Amino acid sequence: MTLTLERPAATTVRDLMTHPELQISDDVMLDVAIHILHGSGADHLLVRDDDGRCAGLLTRRHLAPFQARSRTTARTPVRDIVLDRAPFATPDMPAATAAAAMRARGLAVWPVVDHDGHAIGLLTL
Repeated sequence: MTLTLERPAATTVRDLMTHPELQISDDVMLDVAIHILHGSGADHLLVRDDDGRCAGLLTRRHLAPFQARSRTTARTPVRDIVLDRAPFATPDMPAATAAAAMRARGLAVWPVVDHDGHAIGLLTL
């Protein structure tokens, strides 16, 4: 009798990611993004470019300097402010590698993109 032991598959980002609930276009104005973020109670918004590809992740921390609404926030698109941008996680990336990268970059949430750059999920530490 021969016994073969299969090596357990390593956990990947795909195994741990969640569906991105809130997404906005990068041409949305800051005041609208602030309203969406606060109205939803979420901590972050996934940002897409004109082609639907992931442009980054916008958090409450990124919007904090713009809380006092002014003409500037009403006329400034999200793409013009500093937010967490690429590189992003991929679904086949080992979870341990992704977690190490997130810690190194100080990220609590990281977008997961497919081979075309479209967001397919979020990885949270």
